[in-house]
Amino acid sequence: MRLKRTLVLLTFNEIEALPKIFDRIPLSCADEAFAVDGGSTDGTVEFLRSKGMRVLGQPRRGRGCAFQVALDAAAGEVLCFYSPDGNEDPDDVPRLFEKLEEGGYDLVVASRMCRGAHNEEDEKKIRLRKWVNLAFTFLANALWNRGPYLTDTINGLRAVRADSFRRCACRVDGFVIEYLMTMRMMKLGLRLGEIATHEHPRLGGSSTAHSWPTGVEFTRHLVAEALMGRRVE
Repeated sequence: MRLKRTLVLLTFNEIEALPKIFDRIPLSCADEAFAVDGGSTDGTVEFLRSKGMRVLGQPRRGRGCAFQVALDAAAGEVLCFYSPDGNEDPDDVPRLFEKLEEGGYDLVVASRMCRGAHNEEDEKKIRLRKWVNLAFTFLANALWNRGPYLTDTINGLRAVRADSFRRCACRVDGFVIEYLMTMRMMKLGLRLGEIATHEHPRLGGSSTAHSWPTGVEFTRHLVAEALMGRRVE
């Protein structure tokens, strides 16, 4: 059954990439689409509005805050989060919606780690970011997952049922939002799925998710969730 869909663009100073990729974003596959912007100063907001896109601001900086703003504003029963920086394949957006609806999932992640997928670091000999992601993913699966193994617990390109997301009570502002959402859905015994994706190089700008502080934040939340057991609060 087709559900009411909301497509959310997550932006922060994306003006280098946006003109190259905006026309490829499948806005028509959703019932509504809007952007949540983290305070861009490079013309990103102006570009989006020139395309007729509704743009919401954030009361605080951070990816987790953007997710909460989107959840509060969305009219859809299911949300897909997409970052138009070039890393994420826009063709995956309708695939995520369809997989979630047809399979009865609560969350579907575009996996960079499963068979048939491609991670941006796959051509490198030292794949530190990929290996760290795989380690965090293994720990989450080992601690809480009672269903099929989820190969990528962290990637932000994902579709989620709004009601299931609310049940997770993910009150965080930073980059840990996707990992925390996945861990808590595992704790709640919700149904998780994935599709294979191809991660591309960024088309402009640079990531603000710096490895060391982001890794510390992930570790802190992982330990806190482990101490809570299967509770979600």
